Formats: sequence, C-alpha cells, structure tokens
Amino acid sequence: MPAMLLHDLIGYLEQLLGGAVITVELAVSGYVLALSVGVTWALLRQTRNRVARAIVLGVWRVYASIFMSVPSVLVLFLFFFGGGTLVGALCGLVGLKARVDVSPFVAGLAALTIVQGAYSAEVVAGAIRNVPRGQFEAARALGIRPYQAWWYVILPQVARLALPGLVNIWVSVLKDTSLVALAGLNELVARSRTAAGATKEPFLFFIAAALFFIVFSSVTLKLSSRLERRLDRGTARPVAAGRGA
Repeated sequence: MPAMLLHDLIGYLEQLLGGAVITVELAVSGYVLALSVGVTWALLRQTRNRVARAIVLGVWRVYASIFMSVPSVLVLFLFFFGGGTLVGALCGLVGLKARVDVSPFVAGLAALTIVQGAYSAEVVAGAIRNVPRGQFEAARALGIRPYQAWWYVILPQVARLALPGLVNIWVSVLKDTSLVALAGLNELVARSRTAAGATKEPFLFFIAAALFFIVFSSVTLKLSSRLERRLDRGTARPVAAGRGA
C-alpha cells in the first residue's frame, strides 16, 4: 500500500474513532435519560390515590400511544426542525422572547429520551407488577417505611426482573443513534459515509462501523450476563428433572 494511501487511511480511521466517541456519548446520555423517564413514569403509576392515578394513567396513555406508534426518525425531525419554534412559543407564554437553535445532538438526545423512555416505563412497570405482592405486605407488616421498602426490598427485585428488557432497550438506543446522522450529526455512520465517498471504499468503512456496533453490543451482553448472575444471587433456581430422586 502506498505511503500516502496508508496515511489517508489512518486519518479516516481516526475520524471514525471520533465519530464513535460521539455515538457513545449520545447513546449513554440518551439511555440514562430514557431510563430516568421510564422509572419516573412507572413509579407514578403506582400511586394509591385514585384521582392522581387516573390522571397519571390518562396522560400516560396519550404519551405512550403517540411515541410508541410514531417512528423515531419522525420524532427526531420534529425536535430538530420544530424544537426551536416550540421553545420560543413556550417562552412567549411567560412573556419572554427567545430564539433557540436546536443542534442535531440535542434533537437526537430528546428523541431517544422520549421514545425509549416510553418503552423503559413499560419494562419497569411490568417488572413491578411481577414482584410478588407478599413482598409489599411483608414490608408493611414489619413497619418498614415506604421509601425504605422500595429502596431495599422492591427495587432490587425490579432490577433483576427488568434487566433483560432494559438491555434490549440499550441496544436499541445504540442502534438508533445512527438516525441522528440524518439531522447532520457527524457521528460514526455519517463519518463512515463521508470516508466511503471520498475514498471509493464503502465496503471497508461501512464494515468498520458495523464492527463497532457488533463489538459494543457483544460487550454489553457479556456485562449484562455478569450483572444478571450478581442480581440472581440468593434466589431459588429450578431443580432439573430427575435430580435428587
């Protein structure tokens, strides 16, 4: 390989590495915010006040029906092209004049948070429903304060039950970061496309981008398996048929 070609290749690979950093930053930020939204929604749905519960469920149905039905890329475009206008209108309601330009990163972050937050809420709420009701009753019978019961008794079990679903959401968030390239974010996929067009070597750079997602997802699955084993400590495991007979 000529020296100049090798130099150019190293330069493009360095650009891909910079794009990968942006991809990871967007994925981690989006996942943390989506998980926060999901946990908040799931906990709000556990309120015992009938009026508050009816309001929360009503708002939740509207929120979930919209953002679990609309493609993520449309939500992204909504925030990218209309987010500044929306913020300006909200500021106008309180007598403030503001001009806001929404960057591709912020638009992507908002879209990932809202869309994946809806799915996270379903996963966490489902895990809460699967915690045996006797756990709640036992905590009340022992006089444990509600917030202590949730923190020390309920949430550890919810984490174990919700882990597989939350891992799937993380992988989905990681893959959906590529959509933000459509709004102009110079992340991994966008830089791969640029390098492929400049060098006429699409196979090389697109395979490199694909390997990043494959490796990152594989590491995620391995770490989640370790975390699952840790959360499963002390839980009863089914005994295989025929053993102990």
